[in-house]
Amino acid sequence: MLGNRSLVDAVLQDYRTAAIPDREKALFEFIEKVNGESSRLRKEDIDAAKAAGWSEEALYDAITVCALFNFYNKWIDATGVRDMPAAAYAVSGERLANFGYVPHDGSSR
Repeated sequence: MLGNRSLVDAVLQDYRTAAIPDREKALFEFIEKVNGESSRLRKEDIDAAKAAGWSEEALYDAITVCALFNFYNKWIDATGVRDMPAAAYAVSGERLANFGYVPHDGSSR
């Protein structure tokens, strides 16, 4: 999806109808349940995502990212911290796509 804004928009509109592989749709379905009904998550949900090709480690990572974003969103709402403007997210996304999470300030941390 990197570099394809229209595909990202289609996924955000409805991942079920977006032109992405079924494997990715299965992950989005799993995360949708994690996000909205985590207490109702069952072995069958995990088995379906694994049958689509996702490892337990990948599912663990997806659950962790989903949970962290929920935490951050609640923290931001409760503390009154303001969200970044859309342009700042675009710049940050470009940087992450090109360089990842490695610091690029000349230091060797």
